[in-house]
Formats: sequence, C-alpha cells, structure tokens
Amino acid sequence: MKTGITGATGQLGRLVVENLKKKVAAENLVALVRTPEKASDLGIETRAFDYEKPESLAEALHGIDHLLLISSNEIGKRRQQHENVIKAAQQAGVKWIVYTSLLHADRSTLSLAGEHKATEDALKASGIAYTILRNGWYTENYTGSVPGAVKAGVLVGSAGEGKISSATREDFAEAAAVVVTSENQQGKVYELAGDDYFTLTDLAAEISRQTGKEIPYKNLPETEYAEMLKSFGLPEGMAKAIASFDTGASKNDLFDDNKQLSRLIGRPTTPLIQSVKDILGQ
Repeated sequence: MKTGITGATGQLGRLVVENLKKKVAAENLVALVRTPEKASDLGIETRAFDYEKPESLAEALHGIDHLLLISSNEIGKRRQQHENVIKAAQQAGVKWIVYTSLLHADRSTLSLAGEHKATEDALKASGIAYTILRNGWYTENYTGSVPGAVKAGVLVGSAGEGKISSATREDFAEAAAVVVTSENQQGKVYELAGDDYFTLTDLAAEISRQTGKEIPYKNLPETEYAEMLKSFGLPEGMAKAIASFDTGASKNDLFDDNKQLSRLIGRPTTPLIQSVKDILGQ
C-alpha cells in the first residue's frame, strides 16, 4: 500500500513526510516533486512530478494507492494544475485522494477560495474516494512579520480586529498524517483551525510583552498596505494578494472555533505565545 505526497519538498510537505514516517514504513511512501534532487534527504522513494506536465503524471502515479494532494503554491494556476493531477490519478487507478484546501472554501471571500472550491468540485466528480482538509491560516504567515515589526517599532496590516484562528504548519502536517493513515476518512470534509484566535492587535501586544518594547498595531486601508509591501520589494501581484488576505481576515474569513484540528491530532494546537517565542529565538 503506497502513499504519494505531492509537494513533498515544500514547507508543509516536508513536515507531512516526517510525520508519516512515524506511522508507516518509509518504503510505502513516495515523494512526488518537481525537482527530485531536492528530496534526496527525505529518506523515501522520489519521483519527478510536475503539475505543468500532465502527460507524465499518470506514469508517476503508477502503483500509488493513496495520494495526498498538497495544493500548488502557484496562485492563478492551481485549478488547472490540480485537475491535471486528478485526471492522472483516475488513469493510474489511485483509490483515495486527500486534498489540502482552504478554511470554509465554499463561502470564504478570500481570493484563494475559488481555485480550492473548483478543485474540491473536481474531486467530487472524479469518482475517486476523497477527503478534504480545509486548512486555516498558518501562524507563520503572521509571525514571519515579527522581526520586521520589532525593528520598525510597529506591526502593520489591514486585518482590523478580525479574528484569526491560525495554527502552525506542524499542526496541519500532523493532522494530514493522521487522516492519511486512518480508516473511515473517505468523504469527510474537515474545517481545520487553531483552538484559539487572535487579532493583529493581540499579536502586537504579545510581541510587546516578549520583547519589552512597545510595538503597537497600525491598521491601514488595503491599497495603502499593498503599496507599503511593494516598497519593501514584493512584486505588485503578491503585495496586492497579501493585503487582500488581510481584508478577508477582517471579515473573520480566517476564524473557526470548532476545534476539529486539535481533536484530530489529539493535543491542543500550538499557541500564539509559543510561535512568537520561536520566531524571536527566545
């Protein structure tokens, strides 16, 4: 029984592989990656797997029984890329696909939601058994800004007082490994988010507490925040996307309090205080 993991050299994928290796024999795992050389340290079989080369995907999936489809990181191309994988899985006889989607993909206002929902629909129409992991925001998406906020003396964003129920990549990776290695998961849709929520004002307060410096949160209009991100060197498209995600957060698109994630992993999700401590190196 072989399990394939797409995007296995990505930030989430590597963590998933390490969690899976604790649960199943390494010889039953296959890393499906664009650049096999980057997967040499994973300790599992590796196969070339490029979402943009549909003609080669079915062969790469030969012998794969279960597939963890970690969503592509190429915003705007995801729908076609994921459909390429699903079609190849049909041809290769894959029996089950677990897909990492987006929290509340069916009603979220985030620009990311459309591609995720389209993938979910394609999965449901494929005839292959599926499970959907609707992952909330990674805490790292925000704690990555902490060092810059400390240096600048202010945390900036456009999320207002929106509630963010984030969890760490490790939390989400552990959940994926649990689902992939558990029975009776087919047909389930999980809304996965952190146990507790925070606002960016809360994040600024936690940074202030741990550094002993006064780091306030400054809320900006979406367009102004995007311009500021551009001034830091981000490409215009990425800057606009990040600012729009914050606007979605202001509408509580990143909030969920059902605690399905912690129930799956059998422990509380990583608290914000720990994530801030980790990024500050304390």
